[in-house]
Amino acid sequence: MLKKLRQKVIISVVIAGVLYLAFTIYADFTQVISAFGKFNLLLLPLLLFLSFLNYYTRFLKWDYYLSIVKVKIKKIDSLSTFMSGLIMSVTPAKLGEVLKSVLVKEITGEPISKTAPIILAERVTDFLSLLLIAIVGAFAFDYGGNITIIVAAFFVLLIIIVSNKKIALPIINFSERIPFVKKYIHNIHSAYESSYQLLKLKPLILMTIISLISWGFECVGYYFILANFDADFGLLWASFSYSFSTIVGAISMLPGGLGLTEGSLTYLLMQKGIEADISVATTFIVRAVTLWFAVLVGIVSLSFYQKRFGQIKVESV
Repeated sequence: MLKKLRQKVIISVVIAGVLYLAFTIYADFTQVISAFGKFNLLLLPLLLFLSFLNYYTRFLKWDYYLSIVKVKIKKIDSLSTFMSGLIMSVTPAKLGEVLKSVLVKEITGEPISKTAPIILAERVTDFLSLLLIAIVGAFAFDYGGNITIIVAAFFVLLIIIVSNKKIALPIINFSERIPFVKKYIHNIHSAYESSYQLLKLKPLILMTIISLISWGFECVGYYFILANFDADFGLLWASFSYSFSTIVGAISMLPGGLGLTEGSLTYLLMQKGIEADISVATTFIVRAVTLWFAVLVGIVSLSFYQKRFGQIKVESV
């Protein structure tokens, strides 16, 4: 299992390296390096702290969702599984975070199908919070409104389907006709029951609010980075730009949104008249203290998990 995880992370790092090299060549390598020299390193601890607040606040969601599906696990073990899952932040739409369900099974024996829907609920509430920020910004700055509305409509439709058994169950029952699906129909029903509980109105609203707070930390971090480079267009613009670019990267289904998220962040800054080298430098820095810091936290947490519980035995993620 660890070998597979290591391979996935290494592949993502290589892809990122190639993309970042292309960005620096486009913006002039020498000028980008010079732009990095304008970054105040004293800001780094604050940025990492804000990102860690994002992770910890999202952990509160994870732990709350575990209580909804009635999984009994110690807080420290719940935190360990969540932080370990951050290593999979560079998987498409973070779906690799189902690793958390694997780790929970190792500790509690609960089936993966029972807790895997939590990853769906996490992504839905994350998207809803980012969409709320992006929609406000899209109309305030007259940019990206169509994309955000289309994505928002998709998630609203998904929530309506999952939260209405009269719609969802016939779809699941119909899928039994497919031979491949029929073999896993029990797990599918189990996963749906968990999803139904997780996306009820009360947890949906509460966890979307928590998501707004958690992603707000990283938006503030991005604002500080822009201010450091005299690209201060206000907290609302920074929040909109960061949220919109994160959404674009996520819907691409590329690992960690690599390429499209960076491209969107850089493009939006250049549209505001910021030079390419500064735009690229700010993009690299915000991705380093958010996405790649998350992967680092995941690596460290998974190492501690292995020391406490031994090698991971479940082979399927």
